[in-house]
Amino acid sequence: MSAERRLSLNTMTTKRLTLREAVEAAAAAGLEAIGPWRDRVAEVGLDIASKLVHDNGLRVSSLCRGGFLTGYDEDAALVDNRRAIEEAATLGTRELVLVVGGVPDRDLAAARQRVVQRLEKLVPYAVDHGVRLALEPLHPVFCADRAVISTIGLALALAAPYPAEAVGVVVDTFHVWWDPQLAEGIAAAGEQDRISSYQVCDWLVPMAADPLVSRGMMGDGVIDFGAITAMVRAAGYDGDVEVEIFNEEVWATDPDVVIDTMKQRYRDLVAPSLTAG
Repeated sequence: MSAERRLSLNTMTTKRLTLREAVEAAAAAGLEAIGPWRDRVAEVGLDIASKLVHDNGLRVSSLCRGGFLTGYDEDAALVDNRRAIEEAATLGTRELVLVVGGVPDRDLAAARQRVVQRLEKLVPYAVDHGVRLALEPLHPVFCADRAVISTIGLALALAAPYPAEAVGVVVDTFHVWWDPQLAEGIAAAGEQDRISSYQVCDWLVPMAADPLVSRGMMGDGVIDFGAITAMVRAAGYDGDVEVEIFNEEVWATDPDVVIDTMKQRYRDLVAPSLTAG
């Protein structure tokens, strides 16, 4: 698949748009893929969401998100994640992104162990539905409240007991660019055929007061997209590339302008390293 065809709009980047509006905007911009968030799907209902995407000729690159497995209520976590697996299957995507959850107390080791235990219960259900659980490492600043997985290496260790078609990992530039072992982690993920998704956006300097909404458009921060994309390409990943941006200014901008800018920055900063020899 050509680099141009691999660009996918994650619906968080155009947060103010409904699912219908995001799908139609993506199709009008010539994109071939979209990565919906579950809240957008829920607004119209799963069946209508699936029809909207496919009637507009798009594929679903991934579904965001399941996870939050570290809390004390195991039953609630399993019920929600099984529902997310069913949604991914109905939407026709293999990849369900999991943000595994933070630390509900002061016991980080116990929180990570709950992820292990709950993955064991979810993997068979995911396999039965043809869905892969895509573990997403988040930057360590989010360890306490969002993800006790901070590196690709740790994600791979959690995935190791399962086949590659059952559990994969997400490479999100915002979250992993800082890792001194990034090249080794991406290479290992590629060797194991576990790269589920490649997501891109930039790390802004200075950061916003809330780190969650401090993601920037590619080229507006410090990340070397050429270098990381080359690692992902060398690892054998040939799937979609999602642009996922949490940023109040981006959300307030005309979505057509956001998509046009996204396409140009992708062409300039990401696509060349997808096709370089």
